Amino acid sequence: MSYLEYNVKYVPTGPRKFLYINWPLALLLVAVASVGFLMLYSVAGGNIARWAEPQMKRFGVGFIMMIAVAMVPIYFWRNVSAVAYGVSLLLLVAVEFFGDVGMGAQRWIDLGFMRLQPSELMKITLVMLLAAYYDWLPLKKISHPLWVAIPVALILLPTALVLRQPDLGTSILLVTGGGALMFMAGVHWAYFAAVIASGVGLVTAVFQSRGTDWQLLNNYQYKRIDTFLDPAADPLGAGYHITQSKIALGSGGWTGRGFMQGTQSRLNFLPEKHTDFIFTTLSEEFGFVGAIGLLVLYGLVIMFCISSALSNSNRYGQLLTLGIAMTFFLFFSVNMAMVMGLIPVVGVPLPLVSYGGSAMLVLMIAFGLLQSAHVHKPR
Repeated sequence: MSYLEYNVKYVPTGPRKFLYINWPLALLLVAVASVGFLMLYSVAGGNIARWAEPQMKRFGVGFIMMIAVAMVPIYFWRNVSAVAYGVSLLLLVAVEFFGDVGMGAQRWIDLGFMRLQPSELMKITLVMLLAAYYDWLPLKKISHPLWVAIPVALILLPTALVLRQPDLGTSILLVTGGGALMFMAGVHWAYFAAVIASGVGLVTAVFQSRGTDWQLLNNYQYKRIDTFLDPAADPLGAGYHITQSKIALGSGGWTGRGFMQGTQSRLNFLPEKHTDFIFTTLSEEFGFVGAIGLLVLYGLVIMFCISSALSNSNRYGQLLTLGIAMTFFLFFSVNMAMVMGLIPVVGVPLPLVSYGGSAMLVLMIAFGLLQSAHVHKPR
């Protein structure tokens, strides 16, 4: 039986596709987003119209988009992967010339009805292209230097453009997510050992370049590193964000101060309380139990993604699912580590919880791609 015949016989078609959606995963996404609605309502002081209501509308649109994307056969998304990557790359270039500036960074394109952040789109289209590449590439060529250099270039090109915005957090996510997909595709471990060694050298160069003509990072990024190493050195300046974040995290205790009773967020001591630092608000109001509860929800999402990938014999669908799962994992793990002071503040939102338009819609489209792989996997 040919591959095409196998798909025709065992892949659901027509309206029956709706029944094959991974509904437990979809419900988990609703649960995580509901936590976000609750916290946005709280940080706005009980004003639902300020942040919670727009976020609900975006999630509703995103959920419909997820279902629509899931209904499209996975081979279509494989065939347009290169086009999607190319469009994202062009949008990143467009940001250089026409992008809106906000908070000292040029990252958005104003579309009239919304502000699009192309770097968010690139996180997903990069996964799509790499999955298609390794689906096309014969297994015996995966670790050949020439065929390793191609995906490395595909990763580094958008990373360089994102660094110029500047957006260190997204750049790290692009490199880490792309590298993780290469590893899952079967690239030999020796390449990653070489990258780690190079990374150590790069970190050394970053510190050595400070104050020179060839300085590798912006001054504010060095300040973030200083703050990470010693936030108490400037508690009212560069260390203010992380200091207040730690106070909020610690004051929550085991069960928290209670819903809408967090002093750090209600009295505006906590900066960016509705975006990057919303996890600290959750921890202050619901304590360790609330924080672990959200982490459990995230863990269940990852578990269902991995389960779907392991049961999929379509290589593109499998790699796409694992890549999206890894991207989602990096999102919440980096954000949580950031607000707890385990890594420098790099401006990564908490997925489905932090307030934001581009990140929410792009992430729901990504889960639509994952659902498409699940719905159309050979059975």
